[in-house]
Amino acid sequence: MQPGDRAFLTGLFEAAVAAADPVAALRPHMPARPAGRLVVIGAGKGAAQLARAFENLWSGPVEGVVVTRYGYGAQCRHIRVLEAAHPVPDAAGLAASAALLDAVSGLGPDDLVVALICGGGSSLLPSPPEGLTLDDERALNVALLASGAPIGVMNAIRKHVSDIKGGRLAVAAHPARVLTLVVSDVPGDDPAEVASGPTVPSPVTLDETMAMIRNRGIVLPPAILRHLVQAGEAPRPTDSVFDGHETRVIASARLSLEAAAARAEAAGVHAVILSDAIEGEAREVGLVHAALAREVARRDQPFARPVVLLSGGETTVTLRNPAGRGGRNTEFLLAFAAAVDGVDGIAALAADTDGIDGSEDNAGAFADGSSAARMRAAGADPMAALQANDAWGAFDAVGDIFAPGPTGTNVNDFRAILLR
Repeated sequence: MQPGDRAFLTGLFEAAVAAADPVAALRPHMPARPAGRLVVIGAGKGAAQLARAFENLWSGPVEGVVVTRYGYGAQCRHIRVLEAAHPVPDAAGLAASAALLDAVSGLGPDDLVVALICGGGSSLLPSPPEGLTLDDERALNVALLASGAPIGVMNAIRKHVSDIKGGRLAVAAHPARVLTLVVSDVPGDDPAEVASGPTVPSPVTLDETMAMIRNRGIVLPPAILRHLVQAGEAPRPTDSVFDGHETRVIASARLSLEAAAARAEAAGVHAVILSDAIEGEAREVGLVHAALAREVARRDQPFARPVVLLSGGETTVTLRNPAGRGGRNTEFLLAFAAAVDGVDGIAALAADTDGIDGSEDNAGAFADGSSAARMRAAGADPMAALQANDAWGAFDAVGDIFAPGPTGTNVNDFRAILLR
């Protein structure tokens, strides 16, 4: 990696994260003061920072509760911040779900609920329906995480196995009006998909969900399957209980990628946004990005150097080794590194914008054309690591882990490939 490349790529990541800054994202969307109470609820990896920003921007009385991942909390004056486990739910998440439902109970038509929703909320809000337990919901999450299914399929299943997701939290707030402000971490920015839409109903039916499970061959715990066979429909967007509610996406991968592109252009490097909604198996997506990077490096096609290729979205990992270390961004980058082995002039960063990528404490990693050779020299064969889902181990062996810590926001995957 050339001198300055790592700093350049880090600067692009920081620009992407700054574009989703809670204060800047919330400011244009602050509501008018209601005649009754204002109750703030929220869930996700950046929920505490959103709650703190809301308090700083709000001049009237406010109350409420939000839940975030352990270690992601922030100090608020009036809004209670709870922490729970992610990506597999725990008892603290169960208590947090109950606290959010309690916070919106007994409200009237003059009251306003502001829901601050961002990525990670699905795991942070376990609320199993009657007949199921927290262990059942934990088993569901483990099965979904190992399935390689895209986030839309996961959330379609989750909302049918919950008493809080799929718009049910908004139903509990009736007859209060609900304003949902979403920091999107899903391809396409459908607010019903973020955190499985606790306040935003999805049009996906139970029959459609069962077809997804069959067509993808997803193996679910028996108790979950029994529940789905007997479950009723989740709330529908056309239900009158949602009349007067409003939903706004206040930050997204597209806006963050545009900010990173502007930073690159200001530094004299042309930027191309490939897509903000890339899905698929992380290692396969890595191979496609590598093929494009090789074409640019060797032939200046389809883009002339210098150029930085930017992309976002949410890839998935089909877990082959339950003891594997890493996440989808490090697995993407390990496949990428193996595929550009020996190619000069390439430097890349792949990271999760919330600061944590999977099982370890890193957001992602750096790679270049020498990464695979350096891994082999350090005793960490990249292809063996890829098969073992141990991308973290491979990058850690060569000192290329990227660990900025929790960022306070979440607009999903960030990938930047620089070609000098």
